[in-house]
Amino acid sequence: MPDDSQPTAPTGSRDALSTGISGLDDVLAGGLTRDRLYLVEGRPGTGKTTLSLQFLLEGVARGEKGLYVTLSESADELRAGAASHGWSLDGVDVYELVSELGLDPDSEQSILHPSDVELGETVREVMERVDALQPARIVFDSLSELRLLAQNPLRYRRQILALKQFFASRGCTVLLLDDNTADVQLHSIAHGVIVVEQIEREFGSERRRIRVVKMRGVKVRGGFHDLVLRTGGLTVFPRLVAAEHSDEFDPGTTSTGLVELDLLLGGGLVPGTNTLLMGPSGAGKTTTAIRCMLTALEGGSRATYFLFDEGRATLLARSALLGMDLRPHIASGALDLMQIDPAEISPGEFTCRVREAVEAQGSSFVAIDSLNAYVHAMPGEQYLVLQMHELLSYLNQKGATTVLVLGQHGVIGEVRTDVDLSYLSDGIVLFRYFEAKGAVRTAISVVKSRVNAHERTIRELRISPTGLQVGEALSDFQGVLTGLPAYGGKVAMLDGNAETSGPAA
Repeated sequence: MPDDSQPTAPTGSRDALSTGISGLDDVLAGGLTRDRLYLVEGRPGTGKTTLSLQFLLEGVARGEKGLYVTLSESADELRAGAASHGWSLDGVDVYELVSELGLDPDSEQSILHPSDVELGETVREVMERVDALQPARIVFDSLSELRLLAQNPLRYRRQILALKQFFASRGCTVLLLDDNTADVQLHSIAHGVIVVEQIEREFGSERRRIRVVKMRGVKVRGGFHDLVLRTGGLTVFPRLVAAEHSDEFDPGTTSTGLVELDLLLGGGLVPGTNTLLMGPSGAGKTTTAIRCMLTALEGGSRATYFLFDEGRATLLARSALLGMDLRPHIASGALDLMQIDPAEISPGEFTCRVREAVEAQGSSFVAIDSLNAYVHAMPGEQYLVLQMHELLSYLNQKGATTVLVLGQHGVIGEVRTDVDLSYLSDGIVLFRYFEAKGAVRTAISVVKSRVNAHERTIRELRISPTGLQVGEALSDFQGVLTGLPAYGGKVAMLDGNAETSGPAA
C-alpha cells in the first residue's frame, strides 16, 4: 500500500510528467516525477505494454524523444499492437536487443538461450543507444530477460543500479516492465512502483485494476483503482474520495409532481439527499422514479437515468403509455438515459460515469435503476457497500437529488433484499401489495426521512393509463408487519379497476 505518511512535495517544486493516461495522472497527483526510474509490474496480459506505449506517445505529442528497448517482443509485433489501438509509433525509436542476428549459429547471441548472452554487453548496447538518441522517455521491456542474463541476484541488482545511475545522469524518465511481482529488492531501487492486476471471473469480462505501491516524495491516491483495456488504450478510474468534492447548493424542497406523494415525504425531495424506493417487483418503483425525474426535467433541471434492468426501448414505450413521455427531453439533451450492462462494468467505471453526469453534463437529478443488477454483477466485491457509501456521499455533497430503486424478493409474505442499503439512504419509500375487497392493490408509505417530518400513514398507489395516482391516507390495515397486509377500513379505494391497471415496474 502507498505510504500516506510520506511528505508531499511543496507546491511547484516537483516537475510532474504526464503518463498519457489522465486517470493515472490523477492517482499520481499530477504524474511521474521527471528524470526518475519507475517499475511497472504485472502478469502478462495486464496491460503493461499498452501503458508504456501511451507514456511514450504522450512524450512524442509534447516534442520529447522516446526509446522502447525490447527483449521480449519484436519491433513488428510492437508496431502491430500499437496499430490495433489506432496508434503510430512514428517518433518512438524501437530497439531490439535480440534481433535476427540471434538466429545466426556463428553469433554469440542466441534468441533461444538468453542466459548465454553476456549481460555487460547487453547493458552497454542500451547505454550506447541512449547516448546516440538522447531520449527523454525510455521503456525497458522486460526485466525478466535481464534477470535471466544476470544468473544471480547480486549481479542483477548491481546492473540495475548501474542503469539507474546512467539514466539519471542523462536526464531520462524510465519505465522498467517486469512480470515478477515478488522482487522486493527491485522495489527498493525504483523511485516508484506501479502494479497492474487482472482478475478473472466465472462470468462476464475480466477485471483489471492498478495500484501505486510506492512513490517517493509524493502523496498518491492509495488503494486499488479500476481500469479497462479497450481499443484506444488504458483508461484508469481513480478511486472516489467523497470528502474531496463539495459544492454550494440550495437545499430547498422540490415537488415530486404528486401532491399526495409530497405530503408523504414531508414536502417532496430535497437536493443533496438520496431516496431509496424499495419493494417487490411490479409495485411501481420505476414508475415513481420516472414521475419524480420528469417533474425535475419540467422544472428546467438536467437528469441522468442509469438503467440496469429494463431495456431502453421498453422503458420509453411504457413511460409514454402512462403519459410520461421522456423522448422530448432526450432529444433536447436535458435527459441522458444510459443503458448499463452490469456484466461489463466495474464499480470504478460506474462511479466515473456518475461523476461525468454530474460534473461534465450538469445533471442535478440522478436515478439508479436498479441496485439489484449492480450488486449481482459484483459478487466478489466485498467492499461494494463502502463504494456505494462514497458514491452517495459524493452525490449528496454535489447537491444532486438521487433516487435509488431496490427490488425485494417475494411478492407476499416475507420479503428480503440482497444487500442492506437502508442505513445509507436519507429517505426510504416502501411499496407493498395488499388485499382489499378481493383485489390486489399497492400501498406506499415513507418509513424514513432524515430531512423532513414525513407522514407515517399508508396510502394507496395506482398506476393507470393517465399516469400515477396516490390516494388518501388509509386506516385499519392488518398484517402490515407480517408482510401480509389486508385493508378493512372505510376510506374509499382509488377509482378504476385495479385488476386491469396500467403497466408497472
